[in-house]
Amino acid sequence: MVSVKDIAAKCQVSVATVSKALNGYSDISREKKEYINKVAREMGYYPNSAAIALKTNRTYNIGILFLDAAHNGLTNEHFAKVLQGVKEEAETRGYDITFINNHIGGREMTYTEHCRYRGVDGVVIACIDFEAPEVVELVNSGIPVVTIDHIFNNTTAVISDNVRGMRDLVRQVHAHGHSRIAFIHGADSSVSRDRLASFYRTMDELSLDVPEEYTLVCQYGDTETAAKMTAKLLDLKEPPTCILYPDDFTAIGGINLIKQRNMNIPEDISVVGYDGISYAKALEPPLMTLEQDSDAMGRKAATSLIQMIEKPKTAIVERLVVEGHVLTGRSVKHMR
Repeated sequence: MVSVKDIAAKCQVSVATVSKALNGYSDISREKKEYINKVAREMGYYPNSAAIALKTNRTYNIGILFLDAAHNGLTNEHFAKVLQGVKEEAETRGYDITFINNHIGGREMTYTEHCRYRGVDGVVIACIDFEAPEVVELVNSGIPVVTIDHIFNNTTAVISDNVRGMRDLVRQVHAHGHSRIAFIHGADSSVSRDRLASFYRTMDELSLDVPEEYTLVCQYGDTETAAKMTAKLLDLKEPPTCILYPDDFTAIGGINLIKQRNMNIPEDISVVGYDGISYAKALEPPLMTLEQDSDAMGRKAATSLIQMIEKPKTAIVERLVVEGHVLTGRSVKHMR
């Protein structure tokens, strides 16, 4: 590994001069500074991160706390894209990322303890039980935090426009001539509450009734339960003509059940997803869904967090809303 001493020897200057040049001090000439930095790059010099941390009290390391109830992890395409957006934006700005958990080498620790242990400058929290005591502890720890799709009073949140997204989907289905619309929604969370309220509100605006049995609960990503809920809806005396699912992956469970019953989509029953994952577009017929701008959500989260880290005195708690758009697909029948 190339050291400051090696660069000093190559440039025939003192170690102190090299240090000043690499750290941007103004008491050496611009020409000498540029020359030393050029030699350092050519020699493959990288400053030691531990030394930078001691000097700046910053590690240039962002923590990511990501857990989902279905334990799909990074196979969840929407959140994989969100986290990829965080990663790429953070790297562009000179930051690394570390995944935060509550155990290291068999040793149990809280999320906050892990953040302290790794010395992260801030944390992005995505897709987790935000009411869990360990999460609340982290949010209140004083470590800069940005949340994805959940609002705390004291943190900045990047939020997909779930209210508008659900409204746009319901209106699109209604424009296809449907009035008997069911919604298998996700388990209780701020996202689920916003979407469910928007579903009821939009149906009310359209003067459409929602029978109690038309709204059912299914964990995000749980295809098995989605199939069971779909069967319940199809077995009703007056079944819906269209079923909305909490996410595209969950919709697959419903679609499989529909096919097992030798029913056709959309001729016999229409289906709608949420997220806009690539698989939904590849289905036959392609799924009507709400495509979220996952990459933009991740990049906004990283940008906002880094601003909080680098300019804490200017930090303001914000609600950053990211809009999606409807992919019409061909999974919803035009009713005559």
